Amino acid sequence: MKKHAPPARGLRQRMSDLHIWAGLLVGWLLYAMFLTGTVSYFKEEISQWMRPEVPHRADRPDLATVAERVTAGLQARAPDSTQWSFALPDDRNPLADAFWRKPAAQGRRAFESASFDPHTGQVVAARETRGGEFFYRFHFQFHYMPVLWGRWLAGICAMFMLVAIVSGVITHKKIFTDFFTFRWGKGQRSWLDAHNVLSVLGLPFHLMITYTGLVTLMLLYMPFGEQAAFKTPAERRTLNAQMSAFVQPQTPSGQAVALAPIGPMVRQAQARWGADALGRVTIANPGDAVARVVVTRGDEGRVSVSPQYMLFEGSTGRLLEVRDRVGPAAETRGVMYALHLGRFSDGVTRWLYFLVSLAGTAMVGTGLVMWTVKRRAKLPDPARPYFGFWLVERLNIAAIAGLSIAMAGMLWANRLLPVGMAQRAEWEVDLFFMVWGATLAWALLRPARRAWIELLWTAAAVLALLPVLSWLTTGRHLLASLQAGDGVFAGMELTLWALAALHAVLALRTMRHQARLPRPRASAKAAVPRTPADGLAAEGGR
Repeated sequence: MKKHAPPARGLRQRMSDLHIWAGLLVGWLLYAMFLTGTVSYFKEEISQWMRPEVPHRADRPDLATVAERVTAGLQARAPDSTQWSFALPDDRNPLADAFWRKPAAQGRRAFESASFDPHTGQVVAARETRGGEFFYRFHFQFHYMPVLWGRWLAGICAMFMLVAIVSGVITHKKIFTDFFTFRWGKGQRSWLDAHNVLSVLGLPFHLMITYTGLVTLMLLYMPFGEQAAFKTPAERRTLNAQMSAFVQPQTPSGQAVALAPIGPMVRQAQARWGADALGRVTIANPGDAVARVVVTRGDEGRVSVSPQYMLFEGSTGRLLEVRDRVGPAAETRGVMYALHLGRFSDGVTRWLYFLVSLAGTAMVGTGLVMWTVKRRAKLPDPARPYFGFWLVERLNIAAIAGLSIAMAGMLWANRLLPVGMAQRAEWEVDLFFMVWGATLAWALLRPARRAWIELLWTAAAVLALLPVLSWLTTGRHLLASLQAGDGVFAGMELTLWALAALHAVLALRTMRHQARLPRPRASAKAAVPRTPADGLAAEGGR
């Protein structure tokens, strides 16, 4: 009897396979990148909350006066340094965060840093912490690996995400119709509906944030055009000037000349861009005849991070150069970079960034869960799945519920570790990964459903108790923050409670859900793997 060939698979079926596997293979890393990137829209606020010794102050001194005070502080603290640089305080960061180059030092250890009080010019005595900067750095370069390796890995994940988005749009021909359809409590159908709603809700944002994320590191991933077009050192300096406000310092002359007052230089920049529109002051070779001062415009309020700065002669204060525009290609890159970072945003826009990005995180999470939900019903014996399914399910638990616990654990460490502890900031980060690893171990050892419930309840508990812990260890509580008009502390703690409630709802839904599983087929009993190793062998033979 002649066998009929199976029907040819169409484009949508092929795109469906591509969508599934592009999302699954790096889905756990993508989830971590999305969630840590989401909270990074409030990294300055998180950093403030993690330094409770810094009091809330509604007033802010004139930036020119602040620059004078911080420069004097750096002169006293690092008189032999060849470079000083400090960020001016703004609405989101009340301190002047500075760093300076240590003489004769190389590499990452060539710099020291401190935060200065803009009202006094004195170094602020606050606990050492990476703050929100850790989450920001983690979302595009991870940790415990060379920076370039981490950025390459993040780029590969972002490319997989871009493929998953495009293939997902092609796969779901009724994607916009499905946006208005949500069937609650229908198992696999509900997970698919949730995935579709979350995907379509922020589809333009998800596409933008993924593509612009690749653009931010485009010269790392595709350096060939730059290498071909800019061959000489002078040409490369021209390129760098289009993309960065860093001005290459001259070789010190050895002739000591006092630095001119910084205040008048800052006031010139204020007159050009606005009283509160400045971002950073950098001084190269202070106290030398070839000293240069760069006053950089801030990113807030402009949808581009293209460099805008004023260059002054350090010994006289004479204006040497004004750069406030770049070429079309550099400006395009600057706009895409700004769209990704969202630093131009006001408070409302920043919250919109946060919420839509959180929806993107949930989109990735529901996609990972849906992979197991869809395949569980097809297992010969769902109580004893093959190894590949078992592993994906456990990784889902640790990546989704476990990451929430780990991030909260880092905030707990911030409040519980001794303030004067050596390498305190590194210990906060180490504890983040220790807690995350512990959740993975728990997920591997417990039944899947029980692990989901236990870890979701744990996440809800540690998030809900964080404001209480903060009150007990710092004396700053929500009511006092509200009365003082401290929006950072109050907003942070209200957000923690909202996230705790979200995890509690997920835990309750998981507890109440009863999966409808088919009985194991008698003919399949012999084929059911008895151990994870047997399951792996069986999976490999399919």
